[in-house]
Amino acid sequence: MADVIEGTGSCLCGAVGIVAKTMANSVGVCHCSYCRKWTGGPFLAVDCGTDVTFEGEENITTFDSSEWAERGFCKKCGSHLFYRLKETNQYIMPAGLFDNDEVFVLDHQIFIEEKPSYYSFANETTNMTGEEVFAQFSSSSE
Repeated sequence: MADVIEGTGSCLCGAVGIVAKTMANSVGVCHCSYCRKWTGGPFLAVDCGTDVTFEGEENITTFDSSEWAERGFCKKCGSHLFYRLKETNQYIMPAGLFDNDEVFVLDHQIFIEEKPSYYSFANETTNMTGEEVFAQFSSSSE
């Protein structure tokens, strides 16, 4: 089970500051084609819950990447800031944005069936297919 911590960080240029009050310390890897296209590789992400505040919000732009989620970027440096679930306002954020990354533990991978063969992580993780991920979300909202 993941520990809940507070995380602070920023984009590359510092125009956007981040405070995540209820961030998990577990890092997940998403291998879906959307995340790989968005990040240029696997998306190493932290679930930051809903209690996230931004300093420099005027420097954030968003893109509706699906019916259920939007992705946020820094307008100045292009840093990926978040993947936000619209229905729950839950923020999934790149682990690399946070200053206290020494507390993170890589423990799960999702959309494992979409992972290309040219990379592999050595960590022992829980691995889920996209179908399993969607089933978990639908059963938790019932």
